[in-house]
Amino acid sequence: MQDENITTAHRIAEAITERIVSGALPPDAPLRQDHIAREFNSSHVPVREAFRQLEALYLVVAAPRRGVRVAPLDAKSTKEIVEMRVALEVVALRNAAPRYTPAHLAAIELALIEADKAETIREFETANRAFHRALVMPCAMPRLLASLEGLRLANSRLVLAMARNAGWRPRSNGDHRLILQALRDRQIGHACELLTRHNQTIERLARPGGA
Repeated sequence: MQDENITTAHRIAEAITERIVSGALPPDAPLRQDHIAREFNSSHVPVREAFRQLEALYLVVAAPRRGVRVAPLDAKSTKEIVEMRVALEVVALRNAAPRYTPAHLAAIELALIEADKAETIREFETANRAFHRALVMPCAMPRLLASLEGLRLANSRLVLAMARNAGWRPRSNGDHRLILQALRDRQIGHACELLTRHNQTIERLARPGGA
C-alpha cells in the first residue's frame, strides 16, 4: 500500500506540475485535496504527499486558513528564480564540464537541435530544459541538481507566461550555440560567463516593456 501511495503521489505531482508550468493552473489558484483525490481516484494520503513534493519545488505554497495554492509569479519571485539559477547553474557547470565525454556533448547538441526545430513554445521550452539539464548532469552533485530542476520548472513558467502575453515564433538560440562551442573548446570560464548572461536575460524580458 505504501509503494502504491508513493506511485500515485508521483503521478499526481507530475500532472499538477504540468498544469502549473503550462499556465492551466494560474498563480494563486487554490488546490483542493478532496477535488484532486476524486480526480485521481485516490485517498488523501498521496495527495498530501504530492503537495509536499510540489512545495519542495516551490510550485505551490501552503498558508494557514488559505490552504494550498499555486505559487506566485511576480517580480519578486522572478528576481529570486533568476538570481538563484544564475548562481547555482554556474557552480554545476564548473563541476560538470571537466567530466564531459563525447556522449555528454552529443546530448547537449541534440537538445540544442531540438530547440531549433521547435514549432511551438511548448516544444521549444521542453528542449530548452533538456539543454540546461544536459549541461549540468555530469556534475555529480545530487542536491544541486534537484534544486536546479525546480528552478528550471519555475523558469519554464516564466517563459510560457511571457509567450502567452507577447506571442512566440520559431527561432534559433544563438546563446546555446555559443555556450556549446566554448565547452567544445574547453573554455569553461568563458562558457560560464555566457551561461550567466543567458540566464539573466529572462528577468530583463519579464519586466514591463521587456527592457
